Amino acid sequence: MGAGEDLERGEQGVRVNGDDQRRVVHVGGEMDIDRAPMLRDALHAAITRPGGPDEIVVDLSGLSFCDSSGLNALIHARQTAAEHNRRISLRNPQPQFRRLLETTGADALFPIIDS
Repeated sequence: MGAGEDLERGEQGVRVNGDDQRRVVHVGGEMDIDRAPMLRDALHAAITRPGGPDEIVVDLSGLSFCDSSGLNALIHARQTAAEHNRRISLRNPQPQFRRLLETTGADALFPIIDS
């Protein structure tokens, strides 16, 4: 996967970019059971890339909706990151996703960056 490759075109998809210090996974649109595998694959590739950065930031500023399958993809990615001595943080989660994190207790699993 290239440094700025889109997995699905437009603001509705997953786009990955970054450098040697940080990999950023941008998530846009709705993340549901049909689209969660796309997110899971992008996160897995970013985390397990040999020689990749220690920090993976998931930019959620364009995410309008996320169900439990999207949250599950993030939790799975967190476990994979820990196995590879890498960190995942969430940037700019929108109110619906913040409620999902808080309701499930998953807010304690991820550092949240508001920028």
